[in-house]
Amino acid sequence: MTMDLGTYQALGLHETRSRDVNGHRSSDFANYLQHAGDGPYHPCPEAFPGDDVPTGAVSRHADWDQSKIYPGTQRVISVYMPAGLDRSKPASLIIFNDGASYLDPKGAVRAAQVLDSLHARGEIAPTVAVFVNPGHAPTDPATPRAEVYAAGAEQRRQEYDALTDSFGRFLIEEVLPFVEATEGLTLTRDPEHRTVCGISSGGICAFTAAWHFPDQFRRVLSHCGSFVNIMGGHNYPYLVGITPRLPLRVFLQSGENDGRNVLGDWPLANQTMARALDFAGYDVRFEYGSGAHNLRHAGAIFAESLRWLWRS
Repeated sequence: MTMDLGTYQALGLHETRSRDVNGHRSSDFANYLQHAGDGPYHPCPEAFPGDDVPTGAVSRHADWDQSKIYPGTQRVISVYMPAGLDRSKPASLIIFNDGASYLDPKGAVRAAQVLDSLHARGEIAPTVAVFVNPGHAPTDPATPRAEVYAAGAEQRRQEYDALTDSFGRFLIEEVLPFVEATEGLTLTRDPEHRTVCGISSGGICAFTAAWHFPDQFRRVLSHCGSFVNIMGGHNYPYLVGITPRLPLRVFLQSGENDGRNVLGDWPLANQTMARALDFAGYDVRFEYGSGAHNLRHAGAIFAESLRWLWRS
């Protein structure tokens, strides 16, 4: 028997705001951003291409503000194109939520360098990477820093944690046409060669985009995905189990020192999600390590993650 709306609301299940309760605060999550368990993890060897490896081009579009789905926002969109790309032929695609963290040449993942290495070895088809930052409203320099941060965090939550089709439509209808037109290239329409990747709320967002649009994206790479009750993401294991299987291939990563707060337990949530996908017969791989809520483990296995997701 389904729960009636009155009971649902009486239990507070319709509320999405954070709470401070039982001696715990939502802000406790900051304690899980690094841990000694991160020690074994370093960027994968492919993140250090030799001098003989051709370097792809990266273009940066700052303060892009043309979205109608998220009006009043601006964001940075960066585009990686491999060396020697034939722009007249459809290229494979990977999209990174929280793009700056993945693109950072001295960060934990160093995605452009890894893609350079894999291209040079002939291990992957020509692949364009689109790095999309969360949106934010234009700000007055006089605005207090804390206020700017809070507004940006709320916008990110609305974009990434909502289980609606909005972010998927944002990618399909706005971001990708902009990239093709601006860069003069062609992206494949084959969903088997279109991947969405992200960490934390960006990880669940990657899954949500593919869940709503399996005709557009069929590869998902989620790092420390927020499959918890920020905006109902804890329901995904149930939804996966009762929904006819979609043609998705999913790579999940988390660690025993991943986050915990009043909204949920990230290690447990990712284990539950992985088990649900496996139970439903999905092509899924789950890497569970010792790390915290960051990209350290993700970066250590990034090249292997792509090989697995993009295998024939």
